[in-house]
Amino acid sequence: MVDIGLNPYGLTYTLGLQGRGTARANPDGRGLKGFIAIAEELGARTLEIFEPWLAEMDKPGLARLKERLDRLGMTPVVSGGLMMGPVDRAIRIAAALDAKVIRLGLTTVLCGDRAALGAEWPALVDKVRQALRAAAPHAEDAGVRLAIENHQDFGSAELVAFCEDVGPALGICYDTGNSFPVAEAPLAFTEVVAPHVIHLHLKDYRVQFTDEGYRLVRCAIGDGAVPIAEIVATVSAHHPRLGAVLEPGALEARHVRLLTPSWWQGYPARSAPALAACLAAARHRRLSDDADFRTPWERGEDGALDTYEMDMIRKSAANMRALGLMESKQ
Repeated sequence: MVDIGLNPYGLTYTLGLQGRGTARANPDGRGLKGFIAIAEELGARTLEIFEPWLAEMDKPGLARLKERLDRLGMTPVVSGGLMMGPVDRAIRIAAALDAKVIRLGLTTVLCGDRAALGAEWPALVDKVRQALRAAAPHAEDAGVRLAIENHQDFGSAELVAFCEDVGPALGICYDTGNSFPVAEAPLAFTEVVAPHVIHLHLKDYRVQFTDEGYRLVRCAIGDGAVPIAEIVATVSAHHPRLGAVLEPGALEARHVRLLTPSWWQGYPARSAPALAACLAAARHRRLSDDADFRTPWERGEDGALDTYEMDMIRKSAANMRALGLMESKQ
């Protein structure tokens, strides 16, 4: 069973994390207060909270937040990253909230584009490994686990290698949409990481093929190429109870240029059948080559974004309920 809730990354405009944000229709629509209100509307059971929102809270403030989440029946997850601030700070906040998981992004690489770093990629991988080794004992002492995310940078075997290297304080935050950016089929990726998954980001994409590879275009979760129900079933076979959050993709399409030779710099060898499986999976519900893939953000239509994001998150919740993965709101 998965306890589905919400994180803020599919609502970046609405919550004021990107662009102007909304203050028109709902003066409290930005930041943590607005985020919790949306989570209540959706009937969220898990709440993944943007760590910078919590960084300036004192102990009494964190205690009050914990009490509120307890009343609402929401399990907190702290959402940080090696590039967002000290891991020890996230651990301190998680302990104060009695959160057992910290989602941890590892790099700023997007679209699987390791080639953009050139010869610096191996050094970055080593830096990540050393940072995880240093943070793990502190997390273990606090009774917290670090959930490293496949944030369009690392492949399935690489994430598992980090877990095996660092030990039980480390697990995986599996973003279901982010196998495509590293040229892996979703179900194949899932089989590899499933034993180590401790948190789920439910994300979906419509895929549009291009001369250089494909674009990953944001859509309601359950409306795209990612086999959400099958992924959840595979992961749940290893973990009877797991937190998960709805996260529609970014407001900018991700262009994965895997049909260009330079894109593969920094990747291990890939078999032809494995790549074929990825390309075949990406063709499910694909966008036509000439479809307008742009979001209102990409079209410069900021006035449409409040409704756009909220409609998509509500449709995503409805889709999860239709699949029997999310409880009906009481």
